[in-house]
Amino acid sequence: MRTLYYIGLDVHKKTIAYCVKNEQGRLMGRGTVEATRQGLRQWLKGLPGPWVGALEATLFTGWIYDFLKPHAVAVKVAHPAMLKAIGASKKKNDRIDAEVICDLLRVNLLPECYMADERTRALRRMLRYRNVVVTMATRMKNKMAGLLMEVGAPYNKKKLHGKKYFRELLENLEEAPESVVELLRLSRGQLEMFTTIQRRLVEQLAADRALIRRVTLLQSIKGVGEVTALTWALEVGDPARFGSLKHAISYCGLCSAQRESAGKSQRGPLSKMRNKHLQTILIEAAKLAPRWNPELAAIYQRELGRGNANRATLAVDKRRSAFVAREVPQTQVA
Repeated sequence: MRTLYYIGLDVHKKTIAYCVKNEQGRLMGRGTVEATRQGLRQWLKGLPGPWVGALEATLFTGWIYDFLKPHAVAVKVAHPAMLKAIGASKKKNDRIDAEVICDLLRVNLLPECYMADERTRALRRMLRYRNVVVTMATRMKNKMAGLLMEVGAPYNKKKLHGKKYFRELLENLEEAPESVVELLRLSRGQLEMFTTIQRRLVEQLAADRALIRRVTLLQSIKGVGEVTALTWALEVGDPARFGSLKHAISYCGLCSAQRESAGKSQRGPLSKMRNKHLQTILIEAAKLAPRWNPELAAIYQRELGRGNANRATLAVDKRRSAFVAREVPQTQVA
């Protein structure tokens, strides 16, 4: 029977610190390897035998995880926030961090987090890039309105970003400085570019064969649009990984943090332990969902009657998330 080795990896931008131990906890090796594919290939040749690895979830984790997985018995990714709580110590450096990860893996106490497959992560990367582009487009819209306000030029807020209205507006800006007119033209060009990019990204994502059926099913729920459906499908991945609806709501960031001591419980603001990309889209969509879904509209009005619009929005989002988490038409779950 061959010995299984355990390896903890502390990943950074340019280097990876590693620690290798056997099943009895004996140190078999430690050091630093260059964070490149070539560096990892050379490092893999010197490993003593079959191994299980673990690394912390970071910006660089994805490609390292995909590269090492075929060479290992298993590769696990640790939840960074929970890992800090377990591995907190007075002395901290890369070598110690790698050993802590290695020991947690060896004794089966590693706080493992969900790792989506490579295809899902590639599509998720496109969706998040689209969100960045939309944010930049919104900033450009606000800048255009700001330029007009700086020179006291009257404009129609609802029509400002229409092509025909904007062209006519520029022709009639007689008292505005030429520099402002030029800046408005540049801003308009940037806005059109951002709009085109985000539209193409959404079309490309919606045309993905693996997503078409799932997105169509999610959109059958009134109040769930294309972007919301795509975000849920890609950010959540497999909904079966949630043990209950409460876990799904917590992952979406729709519940507050809880502090309980001596029989007294206190709720704080919305918890920061969530998927921020999913939370942002869901809350923004919840503000529009009552217009399309009578049941959600009734929930919104009921909570609004208690005097809190934010509470009403969260109530709508929680109810809609209950529909979406099951990924079946609303008529089957209402």
